[in-house]
Amino acid sequence: MAIRDVIYTLLPDGTEVMGPGILLWHHPGSSIISGSLLTVESNHFCVLKARGAVLNVYDTGQYPVSTPDKPILGSFTVAFFGGNAPWQYEALYVNRAKMRTKATGLALSLEMAELGYEVDYCFHIASKDDAVALVTHMPVDGHVITAAQVNDYATPVVEQAINQIVQVTPFESVNERIHDITDMVKSHLQDFLKVFGITLDAVKVLIRPQDERLRALMTLKAFGLSEIEAVRYYTAMLMAQKGIVSAPNMAVGAPYNPGLLGWPGAANGAKDG
Repeated sequence: MAIRDVIYTLLPDGTEVMGPGILLWHHPGSSIISGSLLTVESNHFCVLKARGAVLNVYDTGQYPVSTPDKPILGSFTVAFFGGNAPWQYEALYVNRAKMRTKATGLALSLEMAELGYEVDYCFHIASKDDAVALVTHMPVDGHVITAAQVNDYATPVVEQAINQIVQVTPFESVNERIHDITDMVKSHLQDFLKVFGITLDAVKVLIRPQDERLRALMTLKAFGLSEIEAVRYYTAMLMAQKGIVSAPNMAVGAPYNPGLLGWPGAANGAKDG
C-alpha cells in the first residue's frame, strides 16, 4: 500500500509556518498529487488550486486530494502527455487569526502645520469565500503574504482618509475631531480591504504635532494656560535647563534685576523692607 504524502504547515523541526504576521503561505512542495492528504488546522483555511484555477477550499480537518471529475484535455495535453495529464496541485494556507499592523505618516493642518499620525488596526479572514478573494486578488511575494504587505497596500488609503479632514481643520482643533477622523479611516479602509476578502475589526488613530516645540506648547495649554503664558513657561523651562537664574521671572512675566535677589517680586520685597 502506497504511503500518502501529508501536506501541513509544520516545518521539519516542528515550527509552525503560519505564525504571527503571516496571512497566507503557499506550500512550496511540488509533490501534491491525487491521493495526498491536506491537513488544515483550526485557525486556517486551505485553498487548493490546479493550473491557476481554484478547485476547492477546506476548513479544519484532513482531506484527500482527488483528480477533478472532468479534467481539461486539449490538443496540447494530448500531444505531450498522451491524454493523461499529470495533475499537480497548489496548496495555499490562509490564516484565520486576527492580524495587527500599523500605518504611519504625515499630514498637514489648515495652517500647514506638520502632524504625525499612527493608525493601529486589526483584521482577519472570516470565511472560505474571503480566503478565495485573498488568493485571487492579492499577489503572493515568494511563498507568503504578510500583514506588513497588506499594510503597504492600505497605507495610501489611510493617508487619503486622514488628510481629507486634517487639511481643512485648524491645528488646535485636529484632536477635537479625532472621532470623525477615526470613522473616516475605518470606512475607507474597510471598503478597500474587503476587495481582498479582509474584514476590518478595529481602528485606533493617534495624531500629534511633529515638532517637539509645538507638542510642549500644546501640553502647557492643556493645563489651562493662555497662549502667551504657555510660551513664557516653555521658554522658562528651556532657560532652567541651561541653569539661567531668571527662568522663574520669565515664567511669571516679571522683570529680572540682577542687582537684587533675582526672583519674582524681589524688587517689591526689597522696597517694602
